[in-house]
Amino acid sequence: MKLLCLLLTLLLTNTPLLAKSGKVTGGQVYSIPDWFKLSLLDINEDFQEASKSEKHIMLFMHLKACPYCSRMLDENFRKGDNKKYMQKHFDVIAINIRGDKEITWTDKKSYSETELAKKIGVVATPTIVFLNTKGKKILQLNGYRKPLAFRYALEYVQSRQYAKSSLTEYLKLRQNKPVYKFLEHAYLKKMPDLTGYKKPLAILFEDKDCVGCQEFHKKVLGHKAVLPELEKFLFVRLDSYSPDLVTNLTGKKIKPARWAKQLGLNYRPGMALYNNGKLVSVVNGRLYHFHFKETLRYVSGRYFEKYDSFSQYLQARQKELLSQGIDIDLSE
Repeated sequence: MKLLCLLLTLLLTNTPLLAKSGKVTGGQVYSIPDWFKLSLLDINEDFQEASKSEKHIMLFMHLKACPYCSRMLDENFRKGDNKKYMQKHFDVIAINIRGDKEITWTDKKSYSETELAKKIGVVATPTIVFLNTKGKKILQLNGYRKPLAFRYALEYVQSRQYAKSSLTEYLKLRQNKPVYKFLEHAYLKKMPDLTGYKKPLAILFEDKDCVGCQEFHKKVLGHKAVLPELEKFLFVRLDSYSPDLVTNLTGKKIKPARWAKQLGLNYRPGMALYNNGKLVSVVNGRLYHFHFKETLRYVSGRYFEKYDSFSQYLQARQKELLSQGIDIDLSE
């Protein structure tokens, strides 16, 4: 009996405990609204039908369990004035970016949903792609938009202002009452001359019309998981409406609005992330704390040198965290 106890003791002390795997929470199960167009996924036929009603086509590109997709559908497509406005002026078609349905695109070639997402350059979900009556892409919104910001984009497309100006120029010319007053942050620095800066750099673009800025500061920039990663950066804010010139990394003087346009930013708050003097990532839509934290880590840790894309990095990173027993919260 003593020998048996001794053997059991040795077995327990020399056998590692089974590692506890982490879990992913915060994903959202959702369904596509039944009023979306039942398309045969021949986009050429779709835009011909839409043109007869003087409508634009909107592609709602989504991903299973995407919390941003669920929120955008709930706030914009299931209720409220935005829903009524879209039903009147747009034919909305859902496309799963990991799906395998065949789609005939405007070039008359066939692609799977996944292939089309890559061709268009989808980097976040939801991605909203607007097509005009000739099937030409006129605007792409990457990521979640609050109802007011989304309504501005809808009106910009429906009124065909895209023929005259960019979305950001259109918003500035609307002369709306300010909806945002700049908030401070402990890590924000003033640095009007960034010539030759090589260390991790985060440039935040905001303005008085920024519908999502206050929420972004409160729920993301101030999040306890984000702060240690943000601290690794020189964190600079630019007012995209300011007439004052700043000096970019190459030593060129430029207005913030011009810089944001060169970056392709049509969302506020938008962010450009640099390392070693090179642009690595652009945040052009709303991110919750986990994805934002990992975007910062991807840039500051130079993981872009190891992985071909952020999505590849994120897949490996999630696997790493879960194997260490660390839970991943994808919620806001």
